[in-house]
Amino acid sequence: MGTYYISNQKKLKLSDIQKCFENDDILALSPEAEKAILDCRNYLDEKVKKHPSPIYGINTGFGSLCNVIIPDSDLEKLQENLVKSHACGFGNQVPNEIVKLMLLLKIQSLSYGKSGVQLQTVQTLIQLFNSKIFPVVYEQGSLGASGDLAPLAHLCLPMLGLGEVNYKGSNQPSLNVLQENGIAPIKLKSKEGLALLNGTQFMSAYGCYLVLESLKLNYFADIVATLSLEAFDGRMDPFKEHLHTIRPHAGQLTTAKTVLSLLEGSLIQKQEKKQVQDPYSFRCVPQVHGASKDTLDYVSSVIETEVNSVTDNPTIFAEHDEIISGGNFHGQPLALVLDFLCISLSELASISERRTYLLISGQRGLPAFLTPNPGLNSGFMIPQYTAASIVSQSKQLCTPASADSIVSSNGQEDHVSMGANAATKCLTVLENTERVLAIELMNAAQALDLKRPLTTSSKLEDLITNYRKHVPFMAQDTIVHDLMKKSLEFVKNWH
Repeated sequence: MGTYYISNQKKLKLSDIQKCFENDDILALSPEAEKAILDCRNYLDEKVKKHPSPIYGINTGFGSLCNVIIPDSDLEKLQENLVKSHACGFGNQVPNEIVKLMLLLKIQSLSYGKSGVQLQTVQTLIQLFNSKIFPVVYEQGSLGASGDLAPLAHLCLPMLGLGEVNYKGSNQPSLNVLQENGIAPIKLKSKEGLALLNGTQFMSAYGCYLVLESLKLNYFADIVATLSLEAFDGRMDPFKEHLHTIRPHAGQLTTAKTVLSLLEGSLIQKQEKKQVQDPYSFRCVPQVHGASKDTLDYVSSVIETEVNSVTDNPTIFAEHDEIISGGNFHGQPLALVLDFLCISLSELASISERRTYLLISGQRGLPAFLTPNPGLNSGFMIPQYTAASIVSQSKQLCTPASADSIVSSNGQEDHVSMGANAATKCLTVLENTERVLAIELMNAAQALDLKRPLTTSSKLEDLITNYRKHVPFMAQDTIVHDLMKKSLEFVKNWH
């Protein structure tokens, strides 16, 4: 455990986030970030004193109520009311890992000194993060424009001593947990509620989590595909480098190189091949997996830009003596790439299920359904059904959320991104893809064991040896769900 310093002058990279979480680091503000926050708040206080003219969200109502002027005596109440009224999320509870990311990204966004919040407000967010106090946030409620209003309202309720938090594994009233940890509830000043609720940190947090998990999953998909290729007695020719240098997509080149590396030393590959070609689900692994890698690279670049941005509104530019009401909270950049990522993850599962189907088909010396005694035993007949069902669901979820928009706030917010829906459904597709790959891995390991005494490469044999510590060979029918569950745990815990 160490300390990660939030800075307004250093780019926050996805790799930084990963290290921070893996090391269980605590957060602290850098001196330059503290100064930026203080300077911005001082400027805003002076501006409100000297210029009583309407400034959106500071001394006006919100959304279509932007022309309603609020008296100075009610400015603090205005911000508290904003948080309460916008805390209207519904649906499943957001996982703690993603809520933790939301806290980090909100702190990062406020550190630039463009939002007008008190230093105490940011420090309270840091206390929640460091104390592992995770606000209870719900999946549904954000339109992905005007920021992630409902999820961020739930994220910030506990700072006021309101709402619920997840602490030490259970949901508890926020005020009780704050008192237990010596954290005093804050009193919001002008503009602060809007600064906390406007922003894309719900979508961005999902995006960070999805990208980091997808990086691991995409590489593991290459490993599982290579195992299946060996089990199906597939050819290695389609993976040779000079085939791919004449169509040099980066992901395609990387995938082919990975597969060749994994096959190095395989005795199965030294056997004479009877077939001239393999089906596309084997032969086109570099092209399909590679395209998903290229998609992931692009998505990563957009997510990384977003987490280093100021996305609330209005935005304060003390250096220009301006407070600008704009649209940096609009989630369109995130919505589009999260839909794109969703499709690329679904394709990894789609081609995986096809390889599983071929492994159980009774071809190339393998028994039907990969059981030594087919007929009496059904073997791995039905896990393929499960994979097909999951793949079908993922295909349905690939309908782009970003293609939709519903007018809200009496027409003031007349185009929205629906990026939050893109984010949550993409997480479902990621989890579906893990399950489908776990089923393929179970089938590939079974098929390879049925080919003994032939062996594959030492790298893949080591993987199978480790896998067999968790998932045994199925000599006769058993409750296959139990094997699938163990296989999924192996996939999730693989590094």
